[in-house]
Amino acid sequence: MVNRIATRDITSSNKCDQCTALCCSYITQELDTPRSMHAFDVLLWQVAHKGVHIFKDGNGWYLLCQTRCEFLLPDNRCGIYERRPIICREHSHEACEFDAPVNDGCDLYFQTYDELDAYCRTRFKTWDKRLEKFEAGRVKRQR
Repeated sequence: MVNRIATRDITSSNKCDQCTALCCSYITQELDTPRSMHAFDVLLWQVAHKGVHIFKDGNGWYLLCQTRCEFLLPDNRCGIYERRPIICREHSHEACEFDAPVNDGCDLYFQTYDELDAYCRTRFKTWDKRLEKFEAGRVKRQR
């Protein structure tokens, strides 16, 4: 039987001992707010890649890439703790991914191509026509 600490026994001082380094298993990059079909088409290309998600929260739009930090040790501790970047030092364990998943509190969250494509179809009435226009322009340029 695995010895687990009851949720009520987890405090900010021992939380990291129970965690699987959730905060070190992804990166986010702020994006310019997409407005055009072309901008959303680029997001589609990005989310078509494994481990890449797109989300929008109260602060804006973000690219989320699920990738584990190369300096995590087998016990999920930081292998470069004394030399870690400032962004790691600023991260607080008071309210972190252990308490709530990254997608909690998001206005929009897209994990797959199909999810984002469905959103684009409701946002843009002529979503599929963008492909027709692109192909027509390509044919015209080839002549």
